[in-house]
Amino acid sequence: MAHPRVTNSLSSTTTISLFCNHHNPNNPKKPFVLLPIRACPCRPRPSQSLILHKATPSSFFFSNCKPLLRFTRRTGASPPPRVIGQAQPEHLPQSNAEGEDVLLKPQVSQLRNRIVFGLAIGITVGGVVLAGGWVFAVAMAAAVFAGAREYFELVRSRGITEGMTPPPRYVSRVCSVACALLPLYIMYRGHIDVSVTSAAFVLAMALLLQRGSPRFAQLSSAIFGLFYCGYLPCFWVKLRCGLAAPALNTRIGATWPVLLGGQAHWTVGLVATLISISSIIAADTFAFLGGKVFGRTPLTNISPKKTWEGTIIGFCGCIVTSVVLSKIFSWPMSLSSSIALGVLNFFGSVFGDLTESMIKRDAGVKDSGSLIPGHGGVLDRVDSYVFTGALAYSFVKTFLPLYGV
Repeated sequence: MAHPRVTNSLSSTTTISLFCNHHNPNNPKKPFVLLPIRACPCRPRPSQSLILHKATPSSFFFSNCKPLLRFTRRTGASPPPRVIGQAQPEHLPQSNAEGEDVLLKPQVSQLRNRIVFGLAIGITVGGVVLAGGWVFAVAMAAAVFAGAREYFELVRSRGITEGMTPPPRYVSRVCSVACALLPLYIMYRGHIDVSVTSAAFVLAMALLLQRGSPRFAQLSSAIFGLFYCGYLPCFWVKLRCGLAAPALNTRIGATWPVLLGGQAHWTVGLVATLISISSIIAADTFAFLGGKVFGRTPLTNISPKKTWEGTIIGFCGCIVTSVVLSKIFSWPMSLSSSIALGVLNFFGSVFGDLTESMIKRDAGVKDSGSLIPGHGGVLDRVDSYVFTGALAYSFVKTFLPLYGV
């Protein structure tokens, strides 16, 4: 017949513990005996659970009792059994909800930084584009210098240097300065071919005159850096500041304040720059949202997070944005021209994004830098704009008669 305390224990909590090395004086041949905790001399507090004790002759006086093993299944609201010899915590452990809140705090903070700095960057870029002139050229030179420094840091990373020899640091500094000077030179001279050729000659001489034996990998990475970080961004200067023909048929330009430049301020270059930047932003935004909701098929191994579904949605968003803005600005006049401009902007943005992703993948890093909180480095933000400036400028200059006015 079961002991009443044992019966009461089984009805509320089932606990099996190898708790103490007790001796059973009634039957020494049975080294294990089931006793309720309140019957254990080592447990002065009453509790309703079962204890499995092991008997040894040396522990007859129940000294130095140590817990060996515990298996507990709680079914009621009774407090959990206390382990003898173990310090009890003053506070209860955190619940799962509190732990999830602790994990979500960094994500919320990162999202907040991304939104705040994204809005600040957007407002600043909008003001710089509207200002034009030397303000636009100086801002472009600063961005180009920061992007060139990040590029050469990626080239010197462990992932890329395993298969090639990076250029020396002084050569990368020379190339970064040359890239930063190109937009200023283009702004006031306008000859991009001569400036890039001169910069490439200076860069090649710096490599050939270095100590030791120059390597072709050093020359190729440095020349590509000059092309990627210096030559291509210069087309944005030519697009914004070089196409100075006034867009006389723009509705916003007709009501633009005289103190801010008046109608003459609204040039073909300004309208084309606004449409290109806005369509690129729309392409990235729609591609991100479409990939999150409908993304199933990976686009390429270079960037596993990009999907075909998100790319198609981004393409549609880019085209719609280009057409709507062309109707608002009344430029270009042809619907087919606005669609073609949107198509070029989309493919330029995708190609630039994948190019930077390829460089970061080989370098073994997630972001090109940490200059912009929540956004990474400068190259992470401008990768979609590197090739689009050249495509947009070539399209407007070559294929639109009288710049589409």
